[in-house]
Amino acid sequence: QDYYGKELQRSEDLKTNACMTLTGPLPKVLRDALGRVHEEVVARYYGCGLVVPERLESCHILDLGSGSGRDCYLLSQLVGEQGHITGIDMTQGQVELAKKHIAYHMDKFGYQKPNVEFLQGYMEKLGDAGLADESYDIVISNCVINLAPDKSAVLREAYRVLKPGGEMYFSDVYASQQLSEAVRKHRVLWGECLAGALYWRDLYSIAEEVGFSPPRLVTASPITIGNKELEDIIGDCRFVSATFRLFKVPESIQATPGQVVYNGGIVGHEQELVFDANFTFKEGEVVDVDAETAAILQSSRFAEEFLIRAGGAEAAALRGCC
Repeated sequence: QDYYGKELQRSEDLKTNACMTLTGPLPKVLRDALGRVHEEVVARYYGCGLVVPERLESCHILDLGSGSGRDCYLLSQLVGEQGHITGIDMTQGQVELAKKHIAYHMDKFGYQKPNVEFLQGYMEKLGDAGLADESYDIVISNCVINLAPDKSAVLREAYRVLKPGGEMYFSDVYASQQLSEAVRKHRVLWGECLAGALYWRDLYSIAEEVGFSPPRLVTASPITIGNKELEDIIGDCRFVSATFRLFKVPESIQATPGQVVYNGGIVGHEQELVFDANFTFKEGEVVDVDAETAAILQSSRFAEEFLIRAGGAEAAALRGCC
């Protein structure tokens, strides 16, 4: 709370490059949407990736660790006035900053009433903030789960508030190995999102334990530290900024390997949908999928965007992590 509420006043105050990872050129629709976000909100943004999944119209989205509200105001434009965005953050100053600009953004977007709200609270205890079971279509998070000592609690709460078929789509920092005690207790490295980074394999075991489908890697970028003193403390560990998607597949779904055809109906992704690092669906093209992918497409908000056929040609086995 001190680090993000008092010590950091602008993104330029960060002491490493961990929260400045580039994800490549943005599509025009996202550049335009970001251009409508208040400059003070952008200046106090400390995320490490881009948390904008596809097919967002009218969705209810929860942003864990919403900070200054940049991602919330970006997504506010994409879900439309019938959608809703809730941001929750533990730092009072960040929540106050985000709330201060609600009226500005609703006027800028041409909305009659706000479709965003900001709450102060902890992502490990969403119930304390009044967030009910199965109340959101999507949970997002941008470079904050590493700040929580209990990652399992964060994922359990995200799973609880997601509707059946819902998705957790999040960017965060991961480590190439288990971190030493010296790194994990370093105050600046915690604030810079490095000391709390999960060893990447642990994400898979936590997701399985909570009940999510196995993590699906979307994008990943190596992180450079850019600070010699901190690099010496870290040693030979390497870090990556990665975006994963997890789905809450209902137990009633008994999918089998099969074939799917994307109908091209998602705005901005009409020609092809890059679903993750393994699957890119082109409009009208028949794609063999494993049972897990079929279950996700069948039970999620993507169901109406695909023709799904069981069986058919020999379905692809789920490939390993890139």
